[in-house]
Amino acid sequence: MADSIHMHRIDTGRITLNVREIGNGPVAIFLHGITSNSAVWDPQLLALKDTLRCVAVDQRGHGLSDKPDAAYGAKDFAADIVALIKVLNAGPAFIIGHSLGARNAVEAAVMAPDLVRGVVAIDFTPYIETEVLDQLSARVNGGDRLFASQQDIEEYLQNRYPLMPPEAVSLRAASAYRTVEGGFRPLASPQATAQTAEGLRGDLVPTFKSVSRPTLIVRGALSKLVSATALEKTRALRPDLPVLVVDNVDHYVNEEAPEVMTTAIRDFTSRH
Repeated sequence: MADSIHMHRIDTGRITLNVREIGNGPVAIFLHGITSNSAVWDPQLLALKDTLRCVAVDQRGHGLSDKPDAAYGAKDFAADIVALIKVLNAGPAFIIGHSLGARNAVEAAVMAPDLVRGVVAIDFTPYIETEVLDQLSARVNGGDRLFASQQDIEEYLQNRYPLMPPEAVSLRAASAYRTVEGGFRPLASPQATAQTAEGLRGDLVPTFKSVSRPTLIVRGALSKLVSATALEKTRALRPDLPVLVVDNVDHYVNEEAPEVMTTAIRDFTSRH
């Protein structure tokens, strides 16, 4: 495959997904968080392309993928990923997911364990407190607005994500918005993200309890989404699953500490 990332759309038979692809080796599917898109994984894709066939996905309702009016529950997202792995004829595949993507990765591993080689689940666990999810919904819904310029987008994102490096903010600003009359709006469908945020309230305990594929749990030490209490409860639920806590970052671990996350993914995929 070429040394540059190839963006294309894939008809999975249930939904058409936009993907960013590069590399050779075992397939690794990368799943972004809510309101985000596949481009946030570019640093990992470029760093891992020599050992993995990296496929970063715009999940349903996001980026340049299809945006149906409904069906934004955990099993809807997971079924998309299972269908994608089948169409790629690439199983078993690694799935690396952040936040929403972590939830969906674990769901896919439970739905089709024969198609999943292992999961890296970044900063989303069971036991997230209701008030935390309330705050998430408010942030998600507040992002649906008109921006006058790219500079306005970057200022908004930097305020929303204070620990995110400027280069990560710029990547989000350049990739996650579309030109409209009067400025820019998010590519993610507001109806889709609102439904997706509600879906994140579902009970994840049965899924984590039953996942049988190798799974690495990652938390940002300063995360306001996955509290220390939620992580400890998850450890008690699955004491067999390894946990990596990354210092000096909050929820957006892969964007705030890209080298640390790349190393963790490389180590995990080389062992499994």
